[in-house]
Amino acid sequence: MSVMARSTTQAITAASKITKAATKTTTCPARKTAAKPAPRARGGAGRFTAGTHAGASGSRTYKLFMPSAAGEEGAALPLLVMLHGCGQTPDDFAKGTRMNLLAEELGVIVLYPAQPRSAHPNRCWNWFRASDQGRDSGEMEVLAGMVRAIQARHPVDPRRIYVAGLSAGASCAMLLAHAYPEIFAAVGCHSGLPINAARDKGSAVLAMKQGWPGTRLVDAIPTIVFHGEEDKVVTPRNGRLVALRALETYRPLATVEKRGAVADGRTYIRTQHRIGRGRPYVEHWLIKGSGHAWSGGSRTGRFVDPSGPDASREMLRFFLKHRNKRRLS
Repeated sequence: MSVMARSTTQAITAASKITKAATKTTTCPARKTAAKPAPRARGGAGRFTAGTHAGASGSRTYKLFMPSAAGEEGAALPLLVMLHGCGQTPDDFAKGTRMNLLAEELGVIVLYPAQPRSAHPNRCWNWFRASDQGRDSGEMEVLAGMVRAIQARHPVDPRRIYVAGLSAGASCAMLLAHAYPEIFAAVGCHSGLPINAARDKGSAVLAMKQGWPGTRLVDAIPTIVFHGEEDKVVTPRNGRLVALRALETYRPLATVEKRGAVADGRTYIRTQHRIGRGRPYVEHWLIKGSGHAWSGGSRTGRFVDPSGPDASREMLRFFLKHRNKRRLS
């Protein structure tokens, strides 16, 4: 066993012991769940437009979805930042996740920053590069500035700003949320890694394949994690580590585990960590048989698994229960 693999195993074992000692677990039996009907629009189609943001560390283009509810007088709406994975674009990511359809239904603004080939040949966010991991540095600075610019120009509720992503985008979302906890009320990590799990390309490959716990988190930020059990690109061990790192920032939580299945689709294990009987603060979904793909997505996009639970709807359900109570800058 390599030094990294042995250290990873020790970290997972230690974190698991901490979690078991701090939580009380209730297990719900497996059951089939009925297929959810397709969401219906609120009476409009919304608008999907393109833009560019220039920051001190560079510029990025983006696509912005504005639901029809944005035209209602006095309406301050939630904002969700969606960071695509490698080989994807904002348009592709929006189609595959069907997030715009749900955002229209629920009245959510969605921002899709784009990573150009000039920044990475495969359009990956550089989550593994030290110069892009810190506050006010590299891609973190550009993305945070973009969010602030959108917030200044549109009816955004500053207490309800969220970020989520897939793979490299998920790893970047974790970094962004914890670099700017005063901006983001919650974070979603689909098939990603813990923050600072790598510092260069070499360590990134090892962390993706073997799992690596990264660094301890300073801020308690509500976190929802999705990961396919058969993911061969980013080991599902990383998804568990993301959840365990988030748990370390909270006082002991009650844990509820549910085993379920999508009608004519995949089975899953959902683990929620709550304060008493209240809303979950950390939530982990392990999708049986799924690989490196967005769960419950549409075949019109790349890297999706339509047979899994609807990650987009579940993330929005989780996000909208949380508001940022930190002092806003």
